[in-house]
Amino acid sequence: MAGNVQLLQKHRTGMKIERIELKEVSMKLRFNFETSFGAQQDRNIILLTMHSEGLEGYSEGVAGEYPGYAYETRETTWAVLKEFAIPLLLGKDISTPAQLLHELRFIRGHNMAVAALEMAFWDLQAKAAGLPLWQFLGGVRTAIPTGASLGIQPTVEETVDYVARHVEEGYKRIKLKIKPGWDVQMVRAVREAFPDIDLTVDANSAYRLTDARVMQELDELDLTYIEQPLAYDDIVDHAKLQAQIGTPICLDESIHSPEDTRKALELDAGRVINLKVGRVRGHLQARRVHDVALSFGAPVWCGGMLEAGIGRAHNLHLSSLENFVLPGDTASASRYWDEDVTSVMLDAVDGVQQIPDGPGIGVELNDDFISRSLVRSEEFA
Repeated sequence: MAGNVQLLQKHRTGMKIERIELKEVSMKLRFNFETSFGAQQDRNIILLTMHSEGLEGYSEGVAGEYPGYAYETRETTWAVLKEFAIPLLLGKDISTPAQLLHELRFIRGHNMAVAALEMAFWDLQAKAAGLPLWQFLGGVRTAIPTGASLGIQPTVEETVDYVARHVEEGYKRIKLKIKPGWDVQMVRAVREAFPDIDLTVDANSAYRLTDARVMQELDELDLTYIEQPLAYDDIVDHAKLQAQIGTPICLDESIHSPEDTRKALELDAGRVINLKVGRVRGHLQARRVHDVALSFGAPVWCGGMLEAGIGRAHNLHLSSLENFVLPGDTASASRYWDEDVTSVMLDAVDGVQQIPDGPGIGVELNDDFISRSLVRSEEFA
């Protein structure tokens, strides 16, 4: 790690933020994706391009269309970026991601909006140094094992068939979305059909502590973890639940910072962390969350937000860090989209994604698709 830090310091040079572009593109998932808080197939995504010294840094605003997963939405992201965050950066010389976050320190919350700027700056600075982002972040691998996150299906039988397709494609972990009334029976059927696969479930905060009996029944099914069973803003009740089951609880919505991570792991509210870079304000804070979890011996993995190709590329580079030891939600782009915002679709081979080559995140924009799918755009200079 020391060598990576020296490499980062060597290539830290101030970059003047000359211009920032926002574009919203309309996309459509290849399938209806249902979780405990609803179903979705249409997906509009914000693309951010940061310009400096003839280079472009790319990122996505990963917030969804409605405030189900978090209070942030696509509309709040656009508004916060336009009205508050971008004006604070334009024309300034920024040397490090930490300096960029310092300039935005008075924006309380809105981590996904701030992350869009921070992640684009990482891409920009890595390109200026001629280095891939994973090296700038201090990563240790370029082959990233990936899992598949499967939405709620109409029947148990269709779920088993759906799992079979993804197992045959080589995915290293299968995650099943659950909700009250769609949990133990379905998961048991999948486990009986596939006794040896890495199997997890994700509740997206759909249960209460009084549902502990359901979690205890799931505890008997040899799951790698049970993800975010209780309230999105809870740590205390998760600790009470973890004391009643042997399966590790994985925390997602409850973790927004390194401090949240420390408190949760100290309380034994969970033993695995789903690390989503947008949720924690960008790559710098994601590395800090990663390091806190590593100090507790708690593995992390990269969660997905139905990203397009730019967000997927950022996730793959982040997943190069040493404590990303569990397969993440970085499945093939072609599983989700017929066409992507990047010129090359990032697809897994036998359940493994290769981090894109080249400086920065290593992908280029698919300008033709973006122009055909454009909903709105604004430029700030």
